[in-house]
Amino acid sequence: MTRIIAGAAGSLTLAVPRSGTRPTSDRVREAIFSALEARDAIEGAAVLDLYAGSGALGLEAASRGAAEAVLVERAKGAADVCRRNADAVGRALRGSPTRVRVVARPVASYLESAVGDFDLVFIDPPYESGERALAHDLALLAPLLARDAVVVVERSSRSPEPAWPEGIVPERRRDYGETTLWWARADDRPPAHDEPPAQPERPSQPA
Repeated sequence: MTRIIAGAAGSLTLAVPRSGTRPTSDRVREAIFSALEARDAIEGAAVLDLYAGSGALGLEAASRGAAEAVLVERAKGAADVCRRNADAVGRALRGSPTRVRVVARPVASYLESAVGDFDLVFIDPPYESGERALAHDLALLAPLLARDAVVVVERSSRSPEPAWPEGIVPERRRDYGETTLWWARADDRPPAHDEPPAQPERPSQPA
């Protein structure tokens, strides 16, 4: 059983797609959100949940005070479940300004056309999804991140570290049995190619 752990919709049971997704366990979600609340990364945040499945991560953030949650899921059955769960959470949040939106598109396609500054991003692709596809998603995501944005990538403990693009800096790895969480943040330093070229030294004048 998957449920909202805390917040305005706490204890609400969520529907889960019958197949094709891997719900994040309550234990791992509790660890994620405990760490996020410790760094004050949820309240008022614009949240993006990629490969959303049931939408549990994005909806947990909405329950805990995020301003917006966008759930991106290409599989029709899973996207329909996301919508039902979003409606249920929305009823629990009645009167709250939090906005929840479900986008039934492939992740890369969504990122290629998305606009906005996201403060918190969850990426939980299927374990069988290749590292090259994940690297492509991360490269598309980097320009969409707000300053100091937090990125949480969930992978198999047997998967290698993601290939981080310019603009995203890894912070730490945490293992939970077969699941590994990679924590990263937006790097707001200007890329090296945007730095002004070094001025050549002038030859010294003869004495």
